[in-house]
Amino acid sequence: MNLRVIKKDIEFLVSDFIEDALLFSMFHEEVPVEKVEDLMNEANDLADSLICKVNHPEKDTKKKTYYNGLVKELYAGLDALCEKLSALAKK
Repeated sequence: MNLRVIKKDIEFLVSDFIEDALLFSMFHEEVPVEKVEDLMNEANDLADSLICKVNHPEKDTKKKTYYNGLVKELYAGLDALCEKLSALAKK
């Protein structure tokens, strides 16, 4: 997998989550906006940390294994954020 593709995937998926969070905020006015903003900030922090890891890989590791681990970390982080967003709807 190309590094440029990994970076684009990170940006695309995180921006997609942020867009979903904004739509959630518009349709669920009973949920405080600050809680949704906190989730969006977490998403931005996730993207920043992953892009930093992509740009500065750990030494003494196989590159393919390292980058596959980062992709898994991306999906796990976004899954956790989606669960938190869903939990806000249930309250």
